Amino acid sequence: MKTSDKKKTGGIDYRSPEYYINRELSWMKFDERVLEEARDKSLPLLERVKMLGITASNLDEFFMVRVASLKDMVHAGYNKRDIAGMTPKEQLSELSTVTHEFTDMQYVTWRRSLLPLLNENGIRIISKHEELSAKEGAYLDKYFEEEIFPVLTPMAVDSSRPFPLVRNKTLNIGAIMTPLEGANLLSGEREKDGDKKQAETDFALVQVPDVLPRLIPLPSDLGSGKESERTFILLEEVIERNLSRLFLNYRIECAHPFRIMRNADLAIDEDEAEDLLKEIEKQVKRRQWGEVIRLEVEEGIAPALLHILIEELNVGEQDIYRINGPLDLAFLSKIASLPGYDALRILDWTPKQPKYMVKDQDIFTQIRKGDILLQHPYESFEPVVDFIRTAADDRDTLAIKMTLYRVSGNSPIIAALARAAENGKQVMVLVELKARFDEEHNINWARTLEKAGCHVIYGLVGLKTHSKIALVVRREEEGIRRYVHLGTGNYNDTTARFYTDMGLLTCSEAIGEDATAVFNMLSGYSEPVTWNKLSVAPLWLKDRFIYLIGREEMHAKAGREAKITAKMNSLCDPDIIEALYRASAAGVKIDLIIRGICSLKTGIPGISENITVRSIVGFFLEHSRIFYFLNGGNEEYYLGSADWMPRNLDRRVEIVFPVEREELRSDLRHFLSLELSDTIKAHVLTPEGNYEKPDRRGKRALNSQKELCREASENARRRQQVLTDRVFIPEMSPSEE
Repeated sequence: MKTSDKKKTGGIDYRSPEYYINRELSWMKFDERVLEEARDKSLPLLERVKMLGITASNLDEFFMVRVASLKDMVHAGYNKRDIAGMTPKEQLSELSTVTHEFTDMQYVTWRRSLLPLLNENGIRIISKHEELSAKEGAYLDKYFEEEIFPVLTPMAVDSSRPFPLVRNKTLNIGAIMTPLEGANLLSGEREKDGDKKQAETDFALVQVPDVLPRLIPLPSDLGSGKESERTFILLEEVIERNLSRLFLNYRIECAHPFRIMRNADLAIDEDEAEDLLKEIEKQVKRRQWGEVIRLEVEEGIAPALLHILIEELNVGEQDIYRINGPLDLAFLSKIASLPGYDALRILDWTPKQPKYMVKDQDIFTQIRKGDILLQHPYESFEPVVDFIRTAADDRDTLAIKMTLYRVSGNSPIIAALARAAENGKQVMVLVELKARFDEEHNINWARTLEKAGCHVIYGLVGLKTHSKIALVVRREEEGIRRYVHLGTGNYNDTTARFYTDMGLLTCSEAIGEDATAVFNMLSGYSEPVTWNKLSVAPLWLKDRFIYLIGREEMHAKAGREAKITAKMNSLCDPDIIEALYRASAAGVKIDLIIRGICSLKTGIPGISENITVRSIVGFFLEHSRIFYFLNGGNEEYYLGSADWMPRNLDRRVEIVFPVEREELRSDLRHFLSLELSDTIKAHVLTPEGNYEKPDRRGKRALNSQKELCREASENARRRQQVLTDRVFIPEMSPSEE
């Protein structure tokens, strides 16, 4: 900031690093909140087990993306400090300490809390194969011969067989061996010139195959005799027990599991790529050769074996994680979903019929009566699927256009789009090939759609298309009418059951025109001069948000009540944070609901005293983006696909849209009020940078997600009662439409 600019703001440098939290450390704070759920004794046991498994997958992604990116910066000699004043090297050093402590706490939670409780509740997990009874051992030895042995590929390392490729995220067993005396080995040198010595192969590894179930059940008649007890052992323990069968004529001196994490960031030069689809395919394959950024080994691993791994994988001491427990806790999701233990979990939620929709009534007729707000997963995602499915078979539909970022493995939307093309509709689909870790998945869908006759595009060069928009064009009696769905989450019918998202179905003429402009921009690089209702990144959205925040600042300075409430996944854009600081300093009341990363600090005297930040970690993954501005009493509500992050505002195609029907605005007002009143699943950011449960003194115990489920059930019950009683439901007046 220039000196002149500082004077205009009373000498405050809103960009001072002391006012910001490093985004990577904030990410780890989120993982700590998830881990706290796994340690929460008030939760059902299998919910806690599930949460611990989630922390493992979260940590994997953190290393493959964020830690990998920092290592790339260090290798490139990049020393620029982030908004919190830390260089990449300093961040890596701090993160090494934090992630080691976090990993230790994960396994303390597993060993001391969850594992004993599982055993008490009839789910016995055998941690080590040495604990097996004679009967159990005999059963598993036979199981190994019949089910596991044919799949394994033992790999020895010697002068003729170099150290093999260890694939990213795979679990492996490394072993040091010596040949048995008198053994006739195929490996090593033969006798020559009277020399009786043979070259020894002293290291080998076996990949634990991910095509086999990792959690192996044992028959009940082999265990304790308790009818209610079920016993399991991990696949790697069975392999380790039978390792000598893979390396005949050798003595196994030691054997230990290990696992690596590689740099999974893709380096794609889109300007030079002649075929983006083929280029991404090529880069995805190269992930298996990325730099090793994390090595997990069993605690107590033999020093000689660890030395070999360090040398061959080229890892430093700070990247080694010694694990006291089973490596890769992802298997916990299988335990959490075991049938027959409903008393140990929160029963699965069944999404209800949307409040503003009537089942089995034509969806286009319902949209014409007024804008429809959908709240997932409290309300069903089926209307979104039905929107595309109905259009595909509707004789009056002329065209369907939509963006796809992540979809389910057996997507009904993909099937409907393909059928629409086969039915002669004009179908244009933007499939984002650069959706991280879904690249291969999306490549396959793109090819499926192309074969069906859809026009498939891959987005704009250098940008990810993260917006969620679908446009249906119909010929009706009054002429051409455009129907639009806009959402905060992906067109994924699977994740819609446990991600909280919102969507809007509308046939607003203004939004329809904007939707057409969006797709023309994506397919033909035709940028509109102005927008009617939509705000689109990367060219317009950040400026729009800064204007809206600044407008509240002006209201506050003029003595009017000013207020901002914003809900999102992450906040780390320095321009947005500075605007929020300025607004807070002017007296604007700002309430932020941020699930994950937050680089903003609260409680800074004269800067952020009027800002609160809370994070909700519950049964569902909070994913919706909602933005509210009091605007001097002329309230404005927006939904959208964008978080307040540089990547969303500067490097992605994102869409934010207004909600203008008063009933829907009232619903959003109520939704935000519930989340701001949550005293059970909320964590509040303190001025010290920690997250604590809110003070419940004098407040009722409120779990916002649980309350929203209750309300959705009540709305569905009332709607069903109305239909059963044949009560007339009046249509909206023309003014409401």
